[in-house]
Amino acid sequence: MCAQTRIGGGRTNKREELIRAGINEINRHGVTGFSIRRVAESCGVSCAAPAKHFGDRKGFLAAIIEYVNRQWTERQLRILRESGSSLRAQIVGISVEYVKFLVENPHFRSIIMMKDDEFDSVYSSVRGVMSEITQRLVQAYCESVGMTEEIRRRKLYVVRALIYGAALMFDNGELEYSDGMLEIVRASIDREFDLP
Repeated sequence: MCAQTRIGGGRTNKREELIRAGINEINRHGVTGFSIRRVAESCGVSCAAPAKHFGDRKGFLAAIIEYVNRQWTERQLRILRESGSSLRAQIVGISVEYVKFLVENPHFRSIIMMKDDEFDSVYSSVRGVMSEITQRLVQAYCESVGMTEEIRRRKLYVVRALIYGAALMFDNGELEYSDGMLEIVRASIDREFDLP
């Protein structure tokens, strides 16, 4: 059944219902098996309803990615406000928040990791938005401390590996998902910026 989302206690927002059902569809069947018909059925609407909101399959997938991007962007902006003006604190804070976002929203992972050659050729920039803020912060920080481009690329790789590795280890139970372990992740990411 389609998730019921109420906006301000009023009418159900059908567009968001369809997006949430689309996320579930991708989690169950992948991008290649994505069926607008099944999404419509799960929401109890006609097959024309998704077309009304999104146009076609590509438009629907783009709306799903934009929805996930919006959820992540809201969390990033909150971390930026809480972290003050220190670029390094902002990078570390956003990195730890991304681990939490991945662990707490496993249904978004298939969207974040989605690979579809036909879709990517048209909408690759939509997916790039998710890491845009972090990449700008890392670039600005590295420039501010005189790191070379090669070192910046390596730092970005290591930080991303720490994020995805920690999320995977939390998810599969190798690490206990706790404040203490998140602090270890935070310290590991922060330490990376002390290394040459």
